[in-house]
Amino acid sequence: MISVNDFKTGLTIELDNGLWSVVEFLHVKPGKGSAFVRSKLKNVMTGQVVEKTFRAGEKVAKATLDRREMQYLYKEGSDYVMMDNETYDQLHVSEVQVGDGKKYLKENMNVMILLHEGKVIGVDIPPHVELAVVDTPPSEKGNTSQGGTKPATLETGAVVNVPFFVANGDIIRVDTRTNEYLDRV
Repeated sequence: MISVNDFKTGLTIELDNGLWSVVEFLHVKPGKGSAFVRSKLKNVMTGQVVEKTFRAGEKVAKATLDRREMQYLYKEGSDYVMMDNETYDQLHVSEVQVGDGKKYLKENMNVMILLHEGKVIGVDIPPHVELAVVDTPPSEKGNTSQGGTKPATLETGAVVNVPFFVANGDIIRVDTRTNEYLDRV
């Protein structure tokens, strides 16, 4: 059990027969009455976001999550096949569990799998990945005084805006959290 006074962003709790991740929280101490904690919680399984208010000092159950490093092997139908780096067991993960990170998954890439009671609840992609540019329009002479951007399709199918000097075949580093170009490798 954990007190709601100890909430942190990203903390996972068990509430109402479900797993919820703390997105936002705010301790409120009104001039009159008792203190309370206003929070925004996201359901780990469905992605639903709700606002919930707790009395200060109220106890909630903290979820125990197991994080395992696994290697993405290949896609089979709508499932992604992962291999445990320690036991070499293979695990099928659905597209929903992978989430938006699927557009950055490259074969043989290491990812973190979040497990709760032996059940996969999510996949954490590394914050930065290096991918090759497959298709981007050619650079144009002039019109570069403002340092504009152009769209580029990467080897995994993701589309990212890149500076004009990036060409087909270049390997670039992309921030997977914001879908932004970082630099050329």
